[in-house]
Amino acid sequence: MAGVRVGNRIIGADSPVTVGWDNIPKVEGGPLKRFIFTYFQPFFLFSLIAFWYYAPNSLATATTAITIAISFKVLLIGIELVNPRHKSWQLTWKELCTDLFYVGLGYTLLRMVDVYIGAGVVIEAIQGAYDWGKLDWFTGMPLLVQALLISLIFDFGQYWMHRGMHNWYPLWLTHAPHHYITQLNINKGAVGNPIELFLIGLGIGGFFDFLPRAALLAATFGLAIGTYQHINVRFNTPRWWRFLFNTTEHHSVHHSQDFQGSRSNYGATWIIFDRIFGTCVDGEAEKLGMEGGRRMQINETMVFPFTEGVRAVKERIPARFRRSSVPAE
Repeated sequence: MAGVRVGNRIIGADSPVTVGWDNIPKVEGGPLKRFIFTYFQPFFLFSLIAFWYYAPNSLATATTAITIAISFKVLLIGIELVNPRHKSWQLTWKELCTDLFYVGLGYTLLRMVDVYIGAGVVIEAIQGAYDWGKLDWFTGMPLLVQALLISLIFDFGQYWMHRGMHNWYPLWLTHAPHHYITQLNINKGAVGNPIELFLIGLGIGGFFDFLPRAALLAATFGLAIGTYQHINVRFNTPRWWRFLFNTTEHHSVHHSQDFQGSRSNYGATWIIFDRIFGTCVDGEAEKLGMEGGRRMQINETMVFPFTEGVRAVKERIPARFRRSSVPAE
């Protein structure tokens, strides 16, 4: 398989990857269907931004945000049934039950752990030692500018955390199970080892607790953009959207069975950091996963970092002994 050169890399040499937006299939159907699936994403983004901008304080709460997030994901599950991107990704009962296990894990165990050792605890300790009056210049900015900057700062950290997980072996052990998913569906972002899910959730959002409205608006970018990364829906994504944001297409390349493809598109919400640092690949892939598309079971996912870590250590120790036993010349 020859692959396609993108920068200094060959994409698609190990597994098929469609490179280039002009080569990606379009939404098929009548004018109304094409219109809906062209402007669906921008419509909900701007609608949610308008809601959080104008909503009264009684509605602008974390509880409202959770309710909107769950309702939005339920809507997207229905959209997946109407206009799937790939039939091979269609949700089965087995996949749904597995996904819901990980979603439940995130809303229970991981949230309990985060209370004690999560980013919020570290941030709270730092906040007490800092004069937050020095950030008055930030709070004086227009609300949407504050939200945009919070989103970009958070995503910059997410980019490097994610890239580090692919380039530093100890972190890769926690992240690898997530790359054994063989299809993209709305809840696949929750699938993975709990250690990785905890690490990827670390961020600086808690620093902006004194800006609740701006923080909620920033979270809207993640909901109305990042949610689409793991989704089985065919969109006619507008050019400006796919230039700025990480899309389903981008993320399918990241999950492809092609090694170089999987080392691209690290951003959480924004793809612009990948463009800046040379890791962006515009395209899509259907064949996902590792080891030829082997589906990792839940029990293996839970222990993978430990079992693989022990195996790696055992492989290296004998090699060191062999080097030390060579007589000096």
